[in-house]
Amino acid sequence: MDAHQPTRQVATALPGGGVRIAPRTNRYRRTRRSELVIWWREIDRVLLGLVLTLVTVGTVAVAASSPASAHRLSTPGKALGDLYFFWLHLRWLAVGLFAMFVASLLPKETTRRLAILLAAAMLVALVFVPIFGSEVKGAKRWLWIGFSLQPSEFLKPGFAIAVAWILSWRVRDPNIPVIPITIALMGLIGALLMAQPDFGSTVLFCGVWFVLVLLSGLSVSKVGWSLGGGILIVILAYLFYPNATHRIDAFLSGGSEFDQVDLAMRTLVSGGWSGSGLWLGSRKMALPEAHTDYIFSVIGEEFGLIACAMIVVLYCAIVVRVMMRLADEEDLFTVLAAAGLTSQLAGQAFINILVNLQLFPSKGMTLPLISYGGSSTIALLLGVGFLLAITRRNPYLSRETTDFRELVRQ
Repeated sequence: MDAHQPTRQVATALPGGGVRIAPRTNRYRRTRRSELVIWWREIDRVLLGLVLTLVTVGTVAVAASSPASAHRLSTPGKALGDLYFFWLHLRWLAVGLFAMFVASLLPKETTRRLAILLAAAMLVALVFVPIFGSEVKGAKRWLWIGFSLQPSEFLKPGFAIAVAWILSWRVRDPNIPVIPITIALMGLIGALLMAQPDFGSTVLFCGVWFVLVLLSGLSVSKVGWSLGGGILIVILAYLFYPNATHRIDAFLSGGSEFDQVDLAMRTLVSGGWSGSGLWLGSRKMALPEAHTDYIFSVIGEEFGLIACAMIVVLYCAIVVRVMMRLADEEDLFTVLAAAGLTSQLAGQAFINILVNLQLFPSKGMTLPLISYGGSSTIALLLGVGFLLAITRRNPYLSRETTDFRELVRQ
């Protein structure tokens, strides 16, 4: 007990008629400070450190890329300052970090319920996007509700946790058709995304779904059928979906989309191993979407290929850290939810990096935790908060046991 705090006393009657005076103890009273101490002990501090490192790198990268985008988007009537997007990014980042912190404080069950409600709300919002959405560069992906909201970004963390929850029903009843249910959900989301059109996000959602279904115990034969179905969907999208046709054709044979990717690749390697230095890059000034889609190329020009390699290592370290955290985890929902959130983050990162390396068609996808963004920044940090909450561990409590070998046999 703190000596500087006043001590409350409690009088207790003794059998002989006397009275015993004893201090009242607050040992079992939960305070906000004690809850924060528990949070700090249970949280994966290594994972939190990796995420904050990426956020810090992203802040510097947005500062480096902001002049290029500000100059391109300035008009004769309105000139944007060189750090216009940097100051905006700091605002969104503050909101996102607060959302991450609050989400990481939640118990696992509360996190699951909140994520499912978020997924349901964003799924409803997706229905209205093609009708009432704001059109930018031929795509309707945003709703104006007093501020610009991109429902697909907030659907990503909710989708990963919702699908993990559905697949975990197998623990209670192996006969529940969880795979067909998730296929139907994925099909609905895919159709709504393609209507925007947003082929890149559709690919990412399908990838996350496949990882979760694979981890849930899908048999080898069904894995083959799933891969074959995925290839068939890509072929059909190429034949009948103009957005996919244009992007794939541009990647294979050249065109406006490929010119952007080629310019990004040239910008990426122009800085050599050590880079030209902060604000000293010149090729970035001709780069479209330098602060979002092609920020990795700006990092390559101004900070060098070594910095790019370190960023790739950081993303890999996040994946490895989560895998290590889940190595002895025995709760199926925890494994699937954490794996889904991690695959969504890592998948988006490596798609963006491959586009900048001219190894993948242009997708219009940001580099998570690094690129400038409003909805994307907040949604990604909220997803990290969910991940931190789900992977919290109390060493004094036993975890629910699930035999994964039995699930695979079924």
